[in-house]
Amino acid sequence: MIMPVFSVYAKTIPGGDNVLLVGIALGAYGVTQSLFYIFYGWVSDKVGRKPVIATGLVIFAIGSFVAAGAHDIVWIIVGRVIQGMGAISSAVLAFIADLTAEQHRTKAMAMVGASIGISFAVAIVGAPLVFHWLGMSGLFSLVGALSILAVGVVIWVVPDSPNRPVHLRAPFAEVLHNVELLRLNFGVLVLHATQTALFLVVPRLLVDAGLPVSLHWKVYLPVMGIAFVMMVPAIIAAEKRGKMKAVVVSAIGLILIGQLLLGSLEHTLVIVPAVLFVYFLGFNILEASQPSLVSKLAPGDRKGAATGVYNTTQSIGLALGGVVGGWLLKHDGANAVFYACSGLILCWLAIAFNMKVPSPRKA
Repeated sequence: MIMPVFSVYAKTIPGGDNVLLVGIALGAYGVTQSLFYIFYGWVSDKVGRKPVIATGLVIFAIGSFVAAGAHDIVWIIVGRVIQGMGAISSAVLAFIADLTAEQHRTKAMAMVGASIGISFAVAIVGAPLVFHWLGMSGLFSLVGALSILAVGVVIWVVPDSPNRPVHLRAPFAEVLHNVELLRLNFGVLVLHATQTALFLVVPRLLVDAGLPVSLHWKVYLPVMGIAFVMMVPAIIAAEKRGKMKAVVVSAIGLILIGQLLLGSLEHTLVIVPAVLFVYFLGFNILEASQPSLVSKLAPGDRKGAATGVYNTTQSIGLALGGVVGGWLLKHDGANAVFYACSGLILCWLAIAFNMKVPSPRKA
């Protein structure tokens, strides 16, 4: 919920006129996440999933409250760093694996990917409204309060694992040498680097075009709603009809087209939403399909290691997008950000073009 409004809000606080620091504030979260994902997954193997997930949520809440009380960009960066220390995604994915039978695991991972996409859409639409009502401090406080509520859900609502997970030494070399997983890891890094960089620029473009932050939901709601509806047939084609490669490559093409158009066209209140629709159609498809592919391609009982590395590269992408995007925006302007993102996505498209996907399982 922070990204759609933060770059505009930052202009109003000490230090927020430095877009590089704004980028660091967005990307700092990913830096600490990348340092803790694999560690939390390993600890959850030893002490159990729930204690690790609950602890991570509490740490995330503390970081949110620190950012809520910040009066300058530096303390917001500190809060974002603490938020990133609650990096529990690898433990969550391992917990899902504990709770699901092997034959249902891929569907469960696909549902996780879809839920992330839905949550992202809700956050994109809701953030400008919450920011208008509560301000940035209230937005950070709301995120912290929701994290505390989530701790209760984890402890009292989510069922325990049927069996205590057995700690296995994670063979990272085996995972890192898997070419298809490497493609996905590079892909998620690029996807989230370019998304973070995009949100450094787009809210400012909408404001410059005459749309105040409190009304940005009027752009995001139809864009995300239509993109989500149109994503569904693509996911069905990928999962049920064995068209995963075609769908993934096409989705990468869509986000490439979106970035190129943002860099080359005039930034009006008609053109920007239309281009954002193209971008987010591709983004939503990739956000839903890639975790499913990781769970399918992970060798044998190495799903925990594979998801840990995948989440780590995702967080590195968040950090790179914030820092490099902020530097480009400061020194070369908005279009330089879009063209740099386009170059990264073009590299991803070339790498993904030869991807191999597992054959769909017959019922």
